Amino acid sequence: MTALHNPRNLIALAAVCLSSMMFGLEISSVPASLPALERVLHGDFQDLQWVMNAYTIAVTSVLMAAGTLADRFGRKRLFVISLALFGVTSLLCGLAGDMPTMIAGRFLQGAAGGVMLICQVAVLTSQFSDPAERVRAFAAWGVVFGIGLGFGPIVGSAIVALASWQWVFLVHGPLALLTLSLAVLGTVYYITQGADMGFSSPAALAILLLSLACLIAFVLIERRVAHPMFDFSVLRIRAFSGAMFASAGMNVSFWPLMIYLPVYYHGVLGYDDVKAGWSLLAYTLPTLVVPPIAERLAHRFQPGWVIPGGMFVIGAGFFLMLWGSSLDHASWLTLLPGCVLAGIGLGLTNTTVTNTSTAAVPAARAGMASGIDMSARMISLAINIAVMGLILLSGVAAALNGVEGGEKLQLAASIASGRLGTDDPDGARAALVQGFGWVLGYGGASAWLFALGSFLTFGAHRAARPRLEAVRS
Repeated sequence: MTALHNPRNLIALAAVCLSSMMFGLEISSVPASLPALERVLHGDFQDLQWVMNAYTIAVTSVLMAAGTLADRFGRKRLFVISLALFGVTSLLCGLAGDMPTMIAGRFLQGAAGGVMLICQVAVLTSQFSDPAERVRAFAAWGVVFGIGLGFGPIVGSAIVALASWQWVFLVHGPLALLTLSLAVLGTVYYITQGADMGFSSPAALAILLLSLACLIAFVLIERRVAHPMFDFSVLRIRAFSGAMFASAGMNVSFWPLMIYLPVYYHGVLGYDDVKAGWSLLAYTLPTLVVPPIAERLAHRFQPGWVIPGGMFVIGAGFFLMLWGSSLDHASWLTLLPGCVLAGIGLGLTNTTVTNTSTAAVPAARAGMASGIDMSARMISLAINIAVMGLILLSGVAAALNGVEGGEKLQLAASIASGRLGTDDPDGARAALVQGFGWVLGYGGASAWLFALGSFLTFGAHRAARPRLEAVRS
């Protein structure tokens, strides 16, 4: 009996896959509810960014600690606890009556989700010791995770249209039955609120310096403790570090754009919630189809070629979307080729990165490795949700003529959130197209830079997968 057909392994795989679908739905369905949250809870552009960023920052806060705890106290036990907490915190989000409560609920939900995500990877790594079986298990995990991601936009849009925005969060309840955190939080706050505070104001600079100090403190602490959450020695493993470039690169490009694509569909193309959700499927569905193909390619050609190649494809998709979004008669069809190409690139990269990073270290350190992997993803995602928002805001503001000072910033923020009810709706729409183009250019260039970094880090000997013991010997 092979490991994959062992009943206990099948049960473990089924539990992990179902929870990964829930996590994937949570990522991709919530953006579709943001316009409703803006209307009902009276949120502004920055509030909507924090609805997403509170989740990603909380995930980042717990990832490495969760990986270490899973290695020490039991991956399955921690997985069950996190699953229950995810359901409870989803209920809290669904019952929120104002934006501060929603943001707080999203933070708690992200903390539970981060522990659950780490335990998914750790359980699969420990449950499937045979490399070939582990590849198949991760491929199945990637497919189910892709189902959640792929159908999340239309599920979220349909729920908003047919019921209410609360059920985007409440639906997870039945399904479920500090230095690093401050560094990320401070950086995101500086980027998000800097335009209002003044990026060079004493308060803003103090926040930035405090974030840097927290990051330095984290590094110093982790280098001195006997059992660190972040073992910096693993970064000397080329396969691990090459995968980490792509972990960050996906979340500098593909994932944060999911927050702003609905803004384009609503504000520029005038689509309603359901049509915008259907349009987003072109962006997310390839992540469902491609992972099994990616695993076969990685087995044949090695991850050192597949991972940077996937990042390059994401960048190409972004530039193709940039072209399609700038046409005079733009529609979901003109964005379709770029969306599909970017989704294919993500599918080539996503599970291949996870499998490569955990395979590069001993099984006993799989929790720690997956914690670093997911931390790279969540830190870059949290920061780049804010960065893309700032770029969008700057691009819109640069296109506005005849308005200056604080009034210009307020108008740009209104347009950037998709509200075009101004004296000049055509001008507002053109400004939003320009801002969206800046975002796509940034995402495409960033994806290619991270692809290059990954390619160079894997090095000439791309077939080699040195182990942690070799680094320490």
